[in-house]
Amino acid sequence: MSPTAPGTSQKPALPPWLAHALRAQRGPVPWAAVTRGALAGGPLLLAAVLADRAFLGGVAAIAAMLAGINDRPGSRRTSVRRIGVPALAGAVGLLVGTYAGQHLGAVALTLVLTGLGLVGGGISAVGPVASATGTQLLVTSAVGAGMPLPDPGWRSVPAFLAGAGWLLTLRLVLPTPGARTGDFRHDSRIDSRLDFRFDGERAAVADVYDAVAALLEAAGTAHAVARRAALTAALDLAQDALAGPRLRRYASSAAERRLHAQYAAALPLGEAATALAWAERAVPERAVEGPRRLAAAVRGDTLAGPLPAPARTAPALRALDDALLHAAEAFDRGRGRDLHTRRRSVASLARTVLGAGGREYALRAGLCFGASVAVAQALQHGHWHGAHQHWYWLPATAVFLVKPDLGPLVSRVLCRAAGTVVGALLFAGFAAVLPRPEGLVALVAVCGALVPVAARHFAAQTTVVTVLVLALVMAGGEPQAAVGRIGETLLACAIVLVVGHLPVPGQWGGGIRARIEAADAAAHAYLAHVLGGSDDRATRWTLRREAYRTLAEARAAIALAAAELPFLARHSAGADEVAAVLERLVDTTTACAVHLDDTGRLTPRHTGRLAGLRGELVMRRGRVGRSRTLAR
Repeated sequence: MSPTAPGTSQKPALPPWLAHALRAQRGPVPWAAVTRGALAGGPLLLAAVLADRAFLGGVAAIAAMLAGINDRPGSRRTSVRRIGVPALAGAVGLLVGTYAGQHLGAVALTLVLTGLGLVGGGISAVGPVASATGTQLLVTSAVGAGMPLPDPGWRSVPAFLAGAGWLLTLRLVLPTPGARTGDFRHDSRIDSRLDFRFDGERAAVADVYDAVAALLEAAGTAHAVARRAALTAALDLAQDALAGPRLRRYASSAAERRLHAQYAAALPLGEAATALAWAERAVPERAVEGPRRLAAAVRGDTLAGPLPAPARTAPALRALDDALLHAAEAFDRGRGRDLHTRRRSVASLARTVLGAGGREYALRAGLCFGASVAVAQALQHGHWHGAHQHWYWLPATAVFLVKPDLGPLVSRVLCRAAGTVVGALLFAGFAAVLPRPEGLVALVAVCGALVPVAARHFAAQTTVVTVLVLALVMAGGEPQAAVGRIGETLLACAIVLVVGHLPVPGQWGGGIRARIEAADAAAHAYLAHVLGGSDDRATRWTLRREAYRTLAEARAAIALAAAELPFLARHSAGADEVAAVLERLVDTTTACAVHLDDTGRLTPRHTGRLAGLRGELVMRRGRVGRSRTLAR
């Protein structure tokens, strides 16, 4: 039967690389981040202009802008690492670039920055924070090398740190709209003073309990797989939210211990809910109500109170009942094990940087960065001399374009080109009518406020950043250079497209392979622990978290790779099927763990499912290996 009715036509689907370029994230407006953005770059630039130090104010505002790009939703403790670590790397890059640009010739400078590109690219393979760190290292090194300095070079580094530190300070001290700031209860076990400082952690942990309830509600339905993935995402966010440095080591220790206990209590609940979803049996509404009440208790910073108990008619339901009792006790006592830390050794991080994914990213980032530096300097000293004095725009653009975590290659290039053209044209219009410097300062403040909203789409973010940077350059006394920025951006797009599609033997799909291998190792470590008969449940929950987390990271990387042009996407063919089998293996391992806790032995259904998944995994791996050999 035809899928469409007679007389109707079905619209052809867009190719993945184009569909990704048109897709934008959704969600509520992050008003707190908008406020911080408005209070960051604009006031810094204004203070510098009034002090007749417009250049240093521009450097500080650039640092605040980069910090604003990294100012994502989450807890305050997370922001210390997410904003602070890249800012420190940016200061190092600015210092190296400044002195290299002053004391090295064109060839030597190109070699130094190419080497820095290799380092920054390899570091970026570790994770999101490391990616932002590598990006700022390269961007600021290009800015330092290519920006004319009216002041001694060393002064730009404190200005950069001050700009990033100012936005981080705003992130730490400003309360979130709607958060409580007073002491609302007199119970000795609950202390709500400075409660707003932990609103991000509370929201993240509460979302975990809501995700558990949603998974229980979907057990036995077709929505269970998606709800289990949503639970993994919620646990990842909560783990990150709790993993940063302590903000107030002594005064806030009780609140932190309570949050840690609430997170730890959610792990056995998630385990039981996963086992029930694996069993494909519906769960009574009474069992769903308990996690929802716990979520409300976390958000309201209250005690758990009485919880409805599910019927103890099956091992997974008994595990759910036990987990609810444990959660109620942990909520009232406010103490629990430290299970939120993701323990990764220095050796494992080094293997990531030096492994296939790190080498591939380092090579492409180094080549793009080095080539763009060489071309920019050739244009700077050639017949375009005088048309643009700031050659750093070309390599800085290439750095953002070569980042694979921002989307597929062609999607990034299209969004960057479109965003730059629109931003440059908008700024040209603003520059013609705005008074100077007060109009430019206001424009910087408005763009700073728009950065968190524009971050939902790469083209929109590029548009806002282009207007902001051009305003900073003009506020520093330079002429309007919108047309030159368009040409340099299009040239950077061409460089990245060429380098991004270069056939590098042995490197295609290295990042995907590394993610799959990490997920496979974590899944089998978890399985070995469960089948080994260990009674250490804390270690089991930690291994389970790592298994699901690495699988989520692999899935995200595979989804981006699949949206590349067919020439690149074919190198990740079959990887999604391997990840799906690994997910089913981890789900089955969780069901086995819950059943072993209750009965001490596995049923034929459990052992048969494990054997079948192991065999399917071997088969899928073989197919992926053959397809990659043919692709080469």
